[in-house]
Amino acid sequence: MAETPQLTEAAASRIAWIADKQGKPAILRLSVEGGGCSGFQYKFELADGPDADDLTSETADARLVIDPVSLDLVAGSTVDYVESLGGAAFKVENPMAAAGCGCGSSFGV
Repeated sequence: MAETPQLTEAAASRIAWIADKQGKPAILRLSVEGGGCSGFQYKFELADGPDADDLTSETADARLVIDPVSLDLVAGSTVDYVESLGGAAFKVENPMAAAGCGCGSSFGV
């Protein structure tokens, strides 16, 4: 079984804040799509609930859901929320990634 990706406290807090503003449950879906400058790119969206075959992890008041295909590419990852002078975004620390881009939104394996 692949190691379950986790949310940091900062990411969980931000998901809960966004979900509250949008009147949705605090569930972040992380998926991986082909594309980006390094071959794959991360996609984030609020979900109404997990699908039957999703892997789910929970931190504080937020949940992270990932489909089985994406899980193969993000196993063992940590999803964080970072703020800097360049902006604020969710960031994936992915031990499976062999290459990445400067913006952190795409990766290669």
